[in-house]
This record gives sequence, C-alpha cells and structure tokens, in this order.
Amino acid sequence: MTREPGPEPEPADSLRRFAIIWSRAIYPATATSMTRGEFEEYLLPLAARLNATLRAQPFDPRPAAEVGAALVAAHCTDPAALARILDVVDAYLLLYCPPGPALPSEESRTRCNRLQHWVAAGYTRALQERTRTEQEALSRAALAARAATEQALYESEVRFRAVFQGASIGIGIADMDGRILDVNAALTTMFGGLERHIRSRNVYDWVHPDDAPEVWEMQRQLNRGERDHYRMEKAYYRPDGTVLWTNLTVSLLRDAGGVPQYMLALMEDITEERLLSERLRYEATHDALTGLANRNLFFERLEQTLDGPDGVGVGVCYLDLDGFKDVNDSLGHAVGDRLLVAVAERLQACVTSPDQLVARIGGDEFAALVVNPASRADITGLADLILAALADPIRMDGRDLSVRCSIGIVEGQAGSLGPAEALRSADITMYRAKAAGGNRFELADPDSDARAITRHGLTNRLPTALERGEFFIEYQPLVRLGDGSVRGAEALVRWCHPVHGVLGPDQFIPLAESTGLIVPLGHWVLQQAAWQARDWQFPRSDGHPLRINVNLSPAQLGHPGLVPETLAVIKDAGLEPTALCLEVTESAFIGADEELMRPLREFAELGMAIALDDFGTGYSNLASLRRLPITTLKLDRSFTRGMQQQPADPVDVKIVEIVVDLAHTLGLSVTVEGVETGTQAEHLRALGCDTAQGWYYARPGPPERLHSLSLVDTTT
Repeated sequence: MTREPGPEPEPADSLRRFAIIWSRAIYPATATSMTRGEFEEYLLPLAARLNATLRAQPFDPRPAAEVGAALVAAHCTDPAALARILDVVDAYLLLYCPPGPALPSEESRTRCNRLQHWVAAGYTRALQERTRTEQEALSRAALAARAATEQALYESEVRFRAVFQGASIGIGIADMDGRILDVNAALTTMFGGLERHIRSRNVYDWVHPDDAPEVWEMQRQLNRGERDHYRMEKAYYRPDGTVLWTNLTVSLLRDAGGVPQYMLALMEDITEERLLSERLRYEATHDALTGLANRNLFFERLEQTLDGPDGVGVGVCYLDLDGFKDVNDSLGHAVGDRLLVAVAERLQACVTSPDQLVARIGGDEFAALVVNPASRADITGLADLILAALADPIRMDGRDLSVRCSIGIVEGQAGSLGPAEALRSADITMYRAKAAGGNRFELADPDSDARAITRHGLTNRLPTALERGEFFIEYQPLVRLGDGSVRGAEALVRWCHPVHGVLGPDQFIPLAESTGLIVPLGHWVLQQAAWQARDWQFPRSDGHPLRINVNLSPAQLGHPGLVPETLAVIKDAGLEPTALCLEVTESAFIGADEELMRPLREFAELGMAIALDDFGTGYSNLASLRRLPITTLKLDRSFTRGMQQQPADPVDVKIVEIVVDLAHTLGLSVTVEGVETGTQAEHLRALGCDTAQGWYYARPGPPERLHSLSLVDTTT
C-alpha cells in the first residue's frame, strides 16, 4: 500500500489513520462482537500507546507488550492475526507516527523493530495465559472423568470428549510405555492432518536435534512417577519434513491408588511466533546492507569467548577501508553502498571455519573474529587472506574500483582480556597500520596503545586546559653572534598537565593543529608574548628594542581573522609591529598559493619581521626565496651539528656558507637554531651568521632569566 498524497496530517489525525489501517487489516481475523467502528475506537488508544513508546526518552519498548495483550483480550486470536498486527506496525507506524528529527532513521527503524518484538511477546504471553486456563480446565475435566463413579462414567466421557475434540490446542494421550492412544483434531491438524502417522509413533520416537538436554530426563522422571508434570518448548518434525514448534505440557494421570496410568500431552503451536522471534533476532544482530553480523553480534560472540574458560584464545582483526570516503565523495553513496556489499562478499568468502566470524562494525569498518586459534599464524593468515581477497579491483558500472584496507590485530585469552579492551586495542592498532601507509596489518603493542590513549586524553583535555590556565610561556634568547648581546627571544609554549607534568610543544601542538584548537591557543601565546614584550621595552645602547619571536602554524595562516586579531593584540600591548617577528616553518610554504601568503605580506608591509623556520628541512626551491615576504632564515640545527667540535665537518661548513651568502645576497639575516658548544658558535660567527639560539647560551626559561646567558658546552 502507498500513502495517499496530501498535506501532512495533524498528530491526532495520524493516529486515527493508523488505527483505521490497523482495523482494516486485523478485523477480519477477530472473533470480537464489536462492530468495525467500535473496533477502530478500541485500537485508537493502543496506537497512541505505541506512538508514545516510540518517542519516549529514554526508550523502553516494554509497554508495547500491553498492546499485544490488549489485542488478545479483543479476541484477535485467529492464526493469521499476529502476522497482520505486526505487518501494519512494521509498514505504517513510522509513516504516520514518526518520532521526529531528533532520532536518525536507523534508530527509528531499530525502535520500531523492538516494539514489534514486545507486541509479539505480550500477545504470546496473553495467549499462553488463555491457553493455560483451558489446560487447567481440561486437566480438571480429565481428573473428574477418571474419578467419576460408574453411574456418571458415560456422562463424564461425553463431557470429556466434547472438550477433548473441541479444544483449540492439541491434546494427546499415551500409556506409560509411550504408545499413543488418542489424539484430538487440533493436534492432528498441527501435524499435517495425518492421524495415522501420529498414532503409529511412540512418544520416545519424537526426537528433534534442538531438544534441550533435560527434555528426556524429565520424561523418564515422569515415567518413574518422580514428577507429575513438566512444561517446555519443544520442536517436532512433521511428515513433510517441516518443523513444528510447540509449548508442550505433559501431565501424569494416576489411578485411585496413585499408580501412573497415562500421560496427557497438551500442545500449543508457536511456530509462527518462533519464526517471528528468529526474524527479529536476525535483524537485530545482522547488518541490513551487507547481511554480515553487526557490531552487536560480534561483541556478543567476543564477550562469550572471553568470558569462557581461562586459557581459551581469541584473535581479532579490525579493518578499515583505505580511501573509502573518496568513493562516496566522488561517485556517490549509492555506489559506496554497493562497494561495501561487494567487499562484504569477499570478506565472507575468507571465513573457512565455524570458529571464525566476519562482521560489519559500522561505516567502512569490519572485524573478523578467530576463536581459539592454534597459533598466531591462524590470525595473521586470515589477515593475509583478507588483503589478498581485496587485492583485485571490484568492477562496478564499467569502472574498476581499487580496494585497500588497514588491519589491526589483537591476540588475547579468556580471563586476561575484556571485549571492550580488545576492540579498542584492535582499533588503535588499525590506525597504526593506516599511518604506516595502509594495505597492511599491524600487531597490537601495549606501549603503542598506551601512547595512543595518552594522545587521545591530551586531545580531549586541550580545550579545557586553555580555559583553566594550564599553559605557560618560556623564552629562549636570540643572541647576536658578533658581540654576544641578546637581540630578542623566542616565545615557546609549555603545558603544565595535572597528570603528565610539563609537556613540550612537540607533544601537543600537532594535536592542537589536527583539532583546530591551534587558532585560539596561538592567539593566547601571541597575547602573552606581546604583554611580555611591552615589559621589555627599555632603552638599549644600540637603539634597538628587544624583538620577540612567535611561532605561526599553517592552520593559523588560513584563519581569516589572523591579521586584524594580531594587529589588535599589538595595539592593546602598546607595541610597534617591529617589536614582533612571526616564525613560519618552511614546510608551510611548499605549494602555498598567493592567498595563503597575503597575510604575511600585510605583516611585512607594516614592518613586522617574518622568519622562515626550520630552513633546509622542507626541500623548497631556493629560487622561491625571492618571492617570499621573509626577513630571516632560521637554519635547522641538523646542518650545524658537524661544527660542534674541531675540526668541523667540511660539508656542513660549505652548506652553511652557501646559505649565508645566498641569504645576505637576498637581504635576509640568518639565525641558527640548536647551538650547543662554543666551538659551534665560533664557526657560525666566522661564516657570517647573524644570530643564534641554543642551550650553549641558555635553555628556555622564565622572562626574568632572559639575560642570564650560561655559555656552557652542553655536549660534553
């Protein structure tokens, strides 16, 4: 059925229309005395109950069981009724009673499926209670028939036969040797209508592979008179090979002396409910797109294994498709979904044992489980098999799509590893494989996991760390090589972490850049440095104020408010632009367009110095130096290590000499980082370098120690 076009109905109208559709579907399968209109009114509050349960926060599907019970109370007990009830809920509840934009469609569908489950559960329980009432009446009738006097035997037999034949549940009577003596019409119908086939069988012949272990033990206890009845779910094979699922109750009938005489079996056909439950279970544990096990089933299987006997091993392969986002972005999500289905088929083909399971965890992430592998080779072998299965391109819409994946492997044993811990470690390891180039697997390493968890913790704390004042600035002096005077200082940010202590910029700046927090952090560093520079604006003998260097990340360069915000900080501190030098790494300029360099040109036009930091590490074209708005080259320390002792490395000397000559020809000054010995400083002074910084002069420290130069060789 399709929804009729028209404006969206009001909520009350939506419930009414849902109730009408529901009534049309199930009214023919009811034995109610209500008219159709009265039945629609009866369904209206039940529809409202489903709607309210669907929308509830938090979500609790159990009230839906009351709806199922209410339908049984309305005599909707025809064998076809439950299927019609659930079909309407499945097809129309979300259409006429959507939970709203707060819930994604996948969550809405999951809630709808769980409501169906609880409606079916409530319906089944109510039907069982009704059946048990009939069973008790039958048992009393049977006992009454057995205990009746000879004068009332005929009348009792008539009454019993009427109940026996007219009951809606199956009834069978057998002697204590298991020979079936009598069955009613309902039981004959349940087994396909062949009474002869049923009577020819012995009770002990009705074995099914799904029988619970205790079934036949309870039957033997009943035979010995040790119990009077038992009840359970039991499966039977029909003559045509199909399976009949029943709620079975077997009672022992004794004579007046208490000696067991007969066995009375009452059977309720629950095949349809069982199949529905299995369908709902399948939908809850399998991915709708690929048909693979989903995260819930994978986690359940992993948890069962790790909660098993100590020493049982497990292997987890957690894999992510490399570059799948590019497929979605360039070819569309429909193609991406088809690609995921094709990948799932190849992954499923890699499973060669019942002890292996492949699941889709979400998006383009999959996982494979190996239960109790004989050795690590069983796990890595599966990973190799997966990589090989995805090596060949997948043909789709006339084009070949290459598929690569990164796999993280975790090994563990029951009692020593938890399921959440295993998945987390496998996920972390997968990202290590991806960082190493992808299309490979990596084995989990506790130290690598700890570092990744630490990085994650630092990333999460970064935003609040700035608010809580956990950052501070240290200053390292820039020394003029010609006379040893302090020319300025570089501002270096530090993080006083409450757990890990003082962290250097290399430990958190990359995290700040990846999350975008480098922009507010960089602005804070600029403010602190500018205020400190204001305090250093005292008269100097050479007529030059101390200049302060502040590092600028590529992310800050792309920030649209960089220029006005920087100028506002300088103005607020009462500084001239010449008191500030912005340091930008060489790698930031590689491939940079004019738009990226525009803010630097604006700063340079205002008289602000621009330093090209880490020069020599980015492999930039030397000819491009002419177009960059820079005033200083900061030579990376790797080019001057060969000068720390005598004799100096002639190659390093020649390289530095060429760079200094080139820089001075272009009108640029040269600063050298990482100066650690007096010999190194003397070599650099002789080569014409202008300024230097390093531990030979002073380690980074508080601003009051700026002029306390140590002049100590730190390599000895």
